[in-house]
Amino acid sequence: MIEAIAHPTDFTPEGKVAFAHALRLAVAYRCRLYLLHVRSPSTADSFDSFPHVREQLVRWGMLDKGATVEDIRSRLGVTVNKVEIRHHDTVAGLVNFMMRHRPDLLVMATHGRQGLNRWLVGSVSEDMARHSHLPTLLIGPDAYPFVDEATGALALDDILVPVTLDPAPGRALLMLDHLTGALGATRHFVHVGNENITLTAPDGASVPVDRRDGPVVDALLHEARSKSVDLIAMATAGRDGFLDALRGSTTEQVVREAPCPVLALPA
Repeated sequence: MIEAIAHPTDFTPEGKVAFAHALRLAVAYRCRLYLLHVRSPSTADSFDSFPHVREQLVRWGMLDKGATVEDIRSRLGVTVNKVEIRHHDTVAGLVNFMMRHRPDLLVMATHGRQGLNRWLVGSVSEDMARHSHLPTLLIGPDAYPFVDEATGALALDDILVPVTLDPAPGRALLMLDHLTGALGATRHFVHVGNENITLTAPDGASVPVDRRDGPVVDALLHEARSKSVDLIAMATAGRDGFLDALRGSTTEQVVREAPCPVLALPA
């Protein structure tokens, strides 16, 4: 069961969809929600710029118009903490917070930078997913959300789960059960490559894994589009060598073009 979700925000429009996902999942799991913003120690506070949780819940019809902040906790089971982190480095400030509080899930938007510009400028969301070693829901620029920002409707029915021999899928699949098991989504397992991979369910039954050929990223994106999945959940082992540092890991490459959000599970 999820006990805490963290949503780092830079107050940009791209972050609104990620905020909706973080809040709706917090309601589904009746858990704590951390809203985080990193600012330079020399700048003024920006609490007024934080997403407005109560107003969003009223728009979704989950609270009455006159509801109080206390009603968020008593009626919906969600405890909201808005935290400003004073630090000169955004990633370092966020990672320090994660190490102290250890939320079960991060929810972030990503701008999807490509190529050399991405390598030089960096991506806070991708760096956070890699350095925090926490499951991270990444919502890319072309992702169709599974939470309706206007109504709060949650439609997470089909999950594409790529599996490989390296990293081994065991730990990531246990994590996926922990994070999404209560939502009842159907999982579609696929392996891109020549190996035949066999998965075993907790009850001992064999789980079918479809095999696909071709470049890994292209094959996974094609599978996600053709199946119209709501989420791609994939284990990530980080980067390996200069080319991956330039192009990003397989997970990062998928995130930038995925038609749906991607759940990165540290292996």
